[in-house]
Amino acid sequence: MLDARSARFATLKFSEFYRSAHITVDRIGGKEFGFGDFDNTIAKRHIGFRDAKTLNAYLAAAVPASVSFSSAFYKDPEGRPMESKGWLGSELVFDLDASDLHLPCQLAHGRSWVCQTCLDSVKREAFKLVDDFLVPDFAIPKSAIRINFSGNRGYHIHVADERFYPLKTKEREQITGYITARGINMKAFFPTLGERAVDEESGRPRNKALTGPRPDDPGWGGKLARGVVSALNSGEEALVSLNVDKTTARKLVRNRANVIMGITMGNWDKVNIEHKADFWTGVLNGMAVGQTSSIDKNVTSGTEHLIRLPGTVHPGTGLMAKPVADLGKFDPMKESQLFAKGAVRVKIDKAPELGIGGETFGPFEKETKELPTAVALYMMLKRVAVLA
Repeated sequence: MLDARSARFATLKFSEFYRSAHITVDRIGGKEFGFGDFDNTIAKRHIGFRDAKTLNAYLAAAVPASVSFSSAFYKDPEGRPMESKGWLGSELVFDLDASDLHLPCQLAHGRSWVCQTCLDSVKREAFKLVDDFLVPDFAIPKSAIRINFSGNRGYHIHVADERFYPLKTKEREQITGYITARGINMKAFFPTLGERAVDEESGRPRNKALTGPRPDDPGWGGKLARGVVSALNSGEEALVSLNVDKTTARKLVRNRANVIMGITMGNWDKVNIEHKADFWTGVLNGMAVGQTSSIDKNVTSGTEHLIRLPGTVHPGTGLMAKPVADLGKFDPMKESQLFAKGAVRVKIDKAPELGIGGETFGPFEKETKELPTAVALYMMLKRVAVLA
């Protein structure tokens, strides 16, 4: 739990923000809102507002630590039970979080903390979701895709495309299954995978030549072929990012022309690779979007889920859940910073290195420091520091 003094200090800072904030919400009259404290993201829900003015007045007066809203639209957002709300449809929403990527750096700083590697990795997943799936495979215009920094460890991606609003849970599960490559049968793409034949000359059994998808094939088959060709043209590091070990990546790049020609013709045996099923499954998983099954169930597949409201303060960091105009140029720990003025003296138990506002602080262990307000607040809300 957050200690009482830190909670009072954070509430004071949040109050300063909400007194001058002006947060807008599309179709606000049909949205359900939920509010929570520093230890419970959603302590109450089934709340509606007729317009942005009443929402902002509530935030300024109540100063909730956590503010969430529905991806769904309702006739009566305040209705209880859920069935009485009159569901009209839901946006398609994806929650990408660095803690779900199981990155090596998290062994050093823990899954609740973020470093630059975490932020870069989850940003790549966001690009992958939008540029490799939503736009080309689902024909969603970029103008209908809204990207928000969560205020903590990742991005929330909202699809405001009315074609998807009527989809129920089963159809949404199919979408998440597709983008995460869940349950894909590799034999559907590589029909000779694992099959044996008899060598005509020696009479000995051997593996059949591996035939596979071509770049112009539809769906995941073509995506896999195009992705491997693109990675081959980009070099070893691109292949390594697709779960290819460095030795094999080097061999593939060295024979790039032959391998690309083979894939173009549907021949995936231009370079000898052991354990082909495991190898190409690993590559396919490297192309899929990194989302856990729990996220699929609770966020994308669910039609009643509440997610953090863009423009509000995250209760675990003191950063803004910020709408992103240009993902490539976006620096979350700089552009989402609030409370840039002043300094606060805190007692720090143990904290990894932290970058906020273009500066780096720490690491710290058993120290008392005067730090910029945003940094001190971040550490208090992460439960690694208290007011001195």
